[in-house]
Amino acid sequence: MRVSQGKVSSNGQAGRLLMQEPLFSFILVTCQRGAELALKREVMRRTPALHPAYSRPGFVTFKAADLLLTPSFQLEAVFARAWAFSLGKLTGTTPEARAEEAWQKTEGFPIRWVHVWPVDALPVGDYDFEPRLTAEAFDVHRLLIERCPRKGQLDPQAENLCTPAKVGDWVLDCVLVREGEWFLGVHQVREFPSRYPGGLLPLELPPEAVSRAYLKMEEALRWSGFPLRPGGRWLEIGCAPGGSAQALLAHGQIVIGVDPAEVDPRVREHPNFTHIKKRISRVPRKLFRKVRWLAADMNVAPNYTLEVVESIVLNQYVSIRGMLLTLKLLDWSDAERIDQYLERIRSWGFNKVRARQLQFNRQEFCVAALQQPFRRKPLPARLRRRRPTSKSRSSTLNSAPQSPSTNLSSEQP
Repeated sequence: MRVSQGKVSSNGQAGRLLMQEPLFSFILVTCQRGAELALKREVMRRTPALHPAYSRPGFVTFKAADLLLTPSFQLEAVFARAWAFSLGKLTGTTPEARAEEAWQKTEGFPIRWVHVWPVDALPVGDYDFEPRLTAEAFDVHRLLIERCPRKGQLDPQAENLCTPAKVGDWVLDCVLVREGEWFLGVHQVREFPSRYPGGLLPLELPPEAVSRAYLKMEEALRWSGFPLRPGGRWLEIGCAPGGSAQALLAHGQIVIGVDPAEVDPRVREHPNFTHIKKRISRVPRKLFRKVRWLAADMNVAPNYTLEVVESIVLNQYVSIRGMLLTLKLLDWSDAERIDQYLERIRSWGFNKVRARQLQFNRQEFCVAALQQPFRRKPLPARLRRRRPTSKSRSSTLNSAPQSPSTNLSSEQP
């Protein structure tokens, strides 16, 4: 983290005094409802200079103690769905007044996009709740665009809230915490989630999807940025009823699904899907020799999932290039061991390992692990075909019986 030493301005907002770039003393973070404590502990553990300040369900602000943050600062937190440099709470008594105040506070910033999103109304999954942009978010976004005094500096596509912002651009962030309570922030687009308001992807469950696991896999694929090509071979552990496999199949992948439970016929009968109706512990690893990608989503403790995956990726017959693992937090205290889980995965030879609590995750998080560059394991010696030498090839040809055509040719006068 790169920070500049200095005093926080009296109003605690971004300062530009005697500086060529803005300095910030607060950040705002949105997370899954229920993950606030895990988020606070994680941020304080990874970035000790940040301390929790204001908190509401699904929303936490942090203050940089005795330091000012520069725009190059990046928050590393699994449970942070979205974050921004905070410019404080908007105090206007009407939406119109708050919109004008937002543009006054961001004067001088090269704002190209406007992001508006709500905090989660419920824990993910409760009463079928899924985090999404609300009608209010679209209304506030429209109001902010209308009241922008510098429309010429906005991107031509900024009027569409769902259009992903471009990497490197600055974004005005407005978080709808409660009715009439808006928090203002700014961020510069760097990673994939920061292109979308609140890190919320505009994904909808297709009518033919057999389960919401389809959305989890679709989001994981987009976030991971894995270099997939049609015909990629996947092993999915815990595939029933088939939602995740369905998403992979939609991307042209070939899937081996392992699960003792039933898979929906719409997935089971797909020509690129093979269901092994067994526990993974009873499946010979040789069957996965051609597999290059692995996905696992099992309702067990993280260490058990990692033991199962480890037994596959370290097998002499198997060469896995990348993995998407869903690790369940049976208790929120398991979040304290995330760094240990990631180190274990790195020890298997995966040098690109990231973790994030996805938009469609429940009390769990996703790990994307990639081996780059990818190196296939050599086949065990007993399975290698010995290439014949030129001498052995000549000997083989001389000792081979002549073909009928050769015999007929030799008998002609």
